[in-house]
This record gives sequence, structure tokens and C-alpha cells, in this order.
Amino acid sequence: MLTLLTMRTLGALLLLVSFLAAAEPDWPQFRGPDLNPIGSSKLLPDRWSKTENIEWSREVPGRGWSSPIVTGGKVYLTAVTTDGKSKPPQIGTEYSNEYAAELMKQGLKMADVMAKVQERDIELPHEVTLHYWLYCLDLKTGAVDWKKEFYGGHPPGGRHRKNSFTSETPVTDGRSIFIYVANLGMWAFDLKGKQLWTEKLDANPIYLDFGTGGSPALAGNQLVILSDNEKQQYIASFDKQSGKRLWRTDRDLTAPKGSGGPNAKSGWTTPLVWKNALRTEIVTVGPGIAVSYDLEGKELWRLSGMSPAPVPSPFAYDGLLYINAGRGKPVYVVKPGAAGDISLKPSDRSNDFVVWSDLRGGTYLPTAVAYDGGLYVLNEVGILTRFDLKTGQQSYKSRLLADGGAGAFTSSPWAYNGKIFCLSEEGKTYVVAAGEKFQLLHVNDQDEMALATPAIVGDRLLLRTETKLYSIRQGAGRASR
Repeated sequence: MLTLLTMRTLGALLLLVSFLAAAEPDWPQFRGPDLNPIGSSKLLPDRWSKTENIEWSREVPGRGWSSPIVTGGKVYLTAVTTDGKSKPPQIGTEYSNEYAAELMKQGLKMADVMAKVQERDIELPHEVTLHYWLYCLDLKTGAVDWKKEFYGGHPPGGRHRKNSFTSETPVTDGRSIFIYVANLGMWAFDLKGKQLWTEKLDANPIYLDFGTGGSPALAGNQLVILSDNEKQQYIASFDKQSGKRLWRTDRDLTAPKGSGGPNAKSGWTTPLVWKNALRTEIVTVGPGIAVSYDLEGKELWRLSGMSPAPVPSPFAYDGLLYINAGRGKPVYVVKPGAAGDISLKPSDRSNDFVVWSDLRGGTYLPTAVAYDGGLYVLNEVGILTRFDLKTGQQSYKSRLLADGGAGAFTSSPWAYNGKIFCLSEEGKTYVVAAGEKFQLLHVNDQDEMALATPAIVGDRLLLRTETKLYSIRQGAGRASR
């Protein structure tokens, strides 16, 4: 009897241990749950280098600015390799504009200027043959479990050399991995690398062949994609089990003339599936206008004031919605239950559904992070601004670079353990104390270009540079591979 009881107890303990071992934390999509990257483990690292606190590093051939996602103790990542040469990226956002200005000073006609800029900075479909890869890595060791080439050939459109051909981050429901490459197609794989389905998408032009970047989202059984392009903008939903389209809603969004940007219809934002206290809705930011839809693709509300070329994505925190309208545009905080047009009048900073706004709080590339009473907004040249979450009052606006110089930032900031982390394109992470006063604590240097937003998984930080993926963990030694 005692032996049987002991065996049963041992069996139960083994099942418990097995369950705990399998219950690795997940990071299912770009910027994590609610698209607001916050870590909860007290063991997460705040210092690292190319060797310090590096659990492992893995070289990833090719290029991609997509972020890693994690489920079931495995890391999934996309990348593209090129047959032959590929135009290398360059740090900064203005070098194409500066080159165009220089050519215009030389007296060249606009058509010739654009041709030279395109020749130097744009990689067109006929110029490259590509191989698109999905990697599965072990979270603990960085070993490659498997990799699959899911597409090979010419891309559906060009890219600015600052962009990549896989800037869209996959999404997972814990059972399948869903890949979206805008204007090319979608793919679903099981966790062992078996392709479940694929769905081809029409190739629609993007403004000046800059390339794409908005990631997919999951809403229950629906895989949702947003395509703001120069031909026909749309949001669409697909059955995640089969890839069959459930609905598509075409849209016609542009910023008003004179709004400080191109007269274009392209966008690079990720839709947010916002599960708030009243309902679940799909929030999108497009050129000139933010629009929210129900789960059948019907419009719920809209908010004007967005940038003509939107990049930052909407996110949710503590029951409210945060919208960064883009460079030189406002930041908006919206409460649940909105309907119709909730745009602000020029003289207003709030209304029945806009809790508060800041007229010029928006930024060009990084998406902000809300954390511990503050909204931290980082712009592309390294200026960090904090707003009080309740009132919208600006706490500070400060350059991250101690010498007052301008950096270059594309990756979105993240937060944990009383600190805000800002990763520059040069691979330097500026660590700032969370709170009402600006305090730069220290800088961690990976010494390689970085544009992808990291993933936070338990007590690990997964950081992608141009050629490597790092697992950064407190107390870890160097384990480069």
C-alpha cells in the first residue's frame, strides 16, 4: 500500500515537473501582448555587451528586421538571403533626402534625381533573387532545430536599403506559426516545421518602392493583416486553420494636403487586436486617419490627425488605447466604447473618448512604451520624452546622447524593473531610469547595426542585430556560436 502510494506521488511529481518544464513563457507577436513590451521578471538583465550576460548568440544568415517570437521553449525568426550582392543598409533616415538635395543643387532635373536616388538606395525586384527562411531555435541553447525556405524568387516589390524584405514579424497561437509578407503571401507552419497552408496575395505598389513592414495579428480564429498601399488599401481576415479569407474591407485613407508629408496611401503599421472592457476591436493606423473595426470588418470609429506616412503602431495599456500619430503629429489616448468620428477640433485636446492628447508628441519610427505611470516616446534621432499617463503632462524631453548629439533609432523602446531601454541603430542600448526625471544610467553596446525590436521571455532578452540573435540573461557567460 505504501509502495503504491509512493509510486502515485512520484508519478504526480513527475507530471508536475513535466508541466512546469513545458510552461515556458511566450512572446507571441511583434512587441508582445497588447503590443506594449514590458517584462515582469525581476531577474531580467539591465547590463550586457557582446560577451557580458550573453547566454548564447546565433548567426542568422541573410537580413531581416523582423522580431523574434517565442512559444513552447522555441524561438521563431524570419530572414532573407540573396543570391549575389544586396544593397547594404545605412544608419539614419535622411541620407536619401540629403543625396537628392545634393543632386538638385547640381542642377539635375527631378526625374534624373529620382533615378539616381533609386539606383543608389532602392533595390528593385528584378535586381535580386531571394530565399525567404523561417528558423526554429531552442530558447535555452540557441541551437537551430530546423529551418524552412518558404519562398524563393523575386520579391513582389522593391525596398529601400534601410528596410529589409522580411520586416514583418510572424505571430503564433502556441500551436502554429503564421508568416505574412506583405504583397507576397501568407504561410502557416506547425511547430515542427510542417507547412499547413499558404495563401498568395496580390502584389500592390508601395510608395517609392520603400518596402513593407506591418506585422499580422490574431483575433481568436482570425489572422488579420493590414495592407495600406498605393493601389488599394485594405484590411482582411483569414481563417487561421485553413487560410481561407473570411472578410476584406477596402479603405481609402489619405492625409489632408499640406499636412507635411507625401500625398501617398502607403503605411507600415501593425494592427492591434484590442480586448478592452467593452468589446474586442481591431485598431489600425493609416495615412491621415486611425480606424477601428469590429471582428467582421465593419468600422466602429475613426480619428483624424495621423501622419501621411504612418509607422508607429497602436497599443493598449491599463485599459486605454495609445496612438502615436507620427512625426510632427499628436499622441492620443483613447478610452473604450468610441463610435463614429471622434476627431478632435483644432482647439481641443480631449473629448468624450480622447482622454488626452499632445499636439506634437508623435514620432517617425519607434512606437512608444507605457510603463509605471509614464508614456515614453522615443524619436528617430534619440530624443526621449515622458508624459504622465493620467494627465498627459510632459515630464521631460531629453537627448539620450550625453554629448547632445543626434543618434539614429528605429527599434521601439521596452521596459522592466524600473528602467526604460532604447536600442539605437548602432547597436547601443541606452538604459534610462523610469520616473519623472531623466536619468541615463548606462549604455550597453553590441557594436553592430540593429533595427529589430527585442523580445522579452521570462528572464531572457532576445536581441537581434544585423547578423546575430542574442539571448541575454543575467549571470550568463559567453556562449557564442
